[in-house]
Amino acid sequence: MKIKEVRELETKDLAERLQTEIAKYNQLKLNHSITPLENPSEIRTTRRNIARMKTVLRLRELNKE
Repeated sequence: MKIKEVRELETKDLAERLQTEIAKYNQLKLNHSITPLENPSEIRTTRRNIARMKTVLRLRELNKE
């Protein structure tokens, strides 16, 4: 997910999407610890998507004040 796509989402939708990504990330890490994933770079991609979403949410929070 690109930063442009993240910025276009509503705050409520972004928060829901963030929770989904965090759950996906935790599941990927668990699965990878049991048996190696075919594409371990998916963990990094998911982690970076989470960071993008948190950044946009924080910027919106700071701009409201």
